[in-house]
Amino acid sequence: MKIKPIKIISLILILMVVFCSSFFTVGAISYPNDVKTESDSILLVNMDSGQTVFEKNADEKRYPASTTKIMTYIIVVENIDDLDNTRVPIKESVLKRLEGTGSSLANLEQHIGETMSVIDLLYSMMVPSGNDASVVLADYVGNGDIDAFVDMMNQKAEELGCENTHFENPEGLHDENHYTTARDLYKITTYALTLPRFSEITNTTSYYCEGDDYPLVTTNYLINPNYPEYYYMYAKGIKTGSTDQAGRCLVTTATADGYSYMAVLLHSPYKEGVSEEYGTMTDAANLFRWALTELEFKTVATSSTPICEQKIELAWGRDSVLLVPEKDFSAIVPKNLDDDEIVIETDLPESIDAPVDTDTVVGTATIYYKNNDGEKQAITKVNLVPSEKIEMSGILFVFRVIGTIFQSYWFLVIIGIIVIILLCSFISSKISKKRSKDKRQVKRYRNF
Repeated sequence: MKIKPIKIISLILILMVVFCSSFFTVGAISYPNDVKTESDSILLVNMDSGQTVFEKNADEKRYPASTTKIMTYIIVVENIDDLDNTRVPIKESVLKRLEGTGSSLANLEQHIGETMSVIDLLYSMMVPSGNDASVVLADYVGNGDIDAFVDMMNQKAEELGCENTHFENPEGLHDENHYTTARDLYKITTYALTLPRFSEITNTTSYYCEGDDYPLVTTNYLINPNYPEYYYMYAKGIKTGSTDQAGRCLVTTATADGYSYMAVLLHSPYKEGVSEEYGTMTDAANLFRWALTELEFKTVATSSTPICEQKIELAWGRDSVLLVPEKDFSAIVPKNLDDDEIVIETDLPESIDAPVDTDTVVGTATIYYKNNDGEKQAITKVNLVPSEKIEMSGILFVFRVIGTIFQSYWFLVIIGIIVIILLCSFISSKISKKRSKDKRQVKRYRNF
């Protein structure tokens, strides 16, 4: 096994993901809608801007089931150099790890004693959600130590900024200490989408491994037209999961009319043999339909529209300047948005001093969406800059300096000392004169 140069690239990709998410300074907004959802945790994000448009318990810890394999994919791809030509031995001792677990499998037991390419194993892991492929890859990358591989998963989760995620295995079988959140899983998947072959593999409905006569078939009915009750034509990928404890889980995306969204849905009702509906897929399709038909990009702040007036000092003949957003800002908002549903609040100093230019950041303005109940949700925070360049008046500056000197502590101390010295000198002079006068009087008295 070779350590991939992509390890260096992965660091760059992490920085790119973080940069892109910070470049669009958008908030987490949950726009009101009429979609009835069964999943207990949901996060719906516009992928073009990174803006959350709907969330439900997105930071609550949930069991991820086989959506765990998204992180497994990341660690494998970042640590194996050649996905197509690297061969991995299929060990019976590794597959025994799954005995009695009721795991979803890619039937790798037929290849015990043989080798398979990493790319075939990745398809086996992500398309039919093969737990056997997961442990085989984890054993290989971990040099025979699956626990070491899991440590790498947790380290990567920390690198990606996941705050409520911990893995105990590479396949997603239930463990009390194996959990994540919808928001963390979004971070993990957003990063995975930057890696080689991820989109291709996770959007595959069927795949033939080398030498096999039967295809691997996706567990994601949202992208499989053979399941019309769940199929959604605009959906792409990504990963399903289910256990009795985790319920149904799903991470998927949809793209239409120039808009792309990612949905993360966790803990939809599921119990094997009792309740086996795919509530996550129904939820995802309905949320995608709502977002794609009811939301749009709209400019909510422009660099040519004044936000407020700011008091300015040291400017000749001017006592205020208009402030505008540093740049135009667009956000995903409801198509029928009324002007009074956008509220802008500023955070500014009491006054500013000239000189200022059109790129001088004076303060900030937070743009809110206000729903029908009057609740405000922050869309973004933008920098405010002057609408025009204003020079400083030299005369006013000199007056300011003189005034500052006159009001300064040390100036007052020095003046006080001088006054005391003068007062002492005056008193001393008076005393000296009185003594001289008294001496003259005594002398005149003695002459008599």
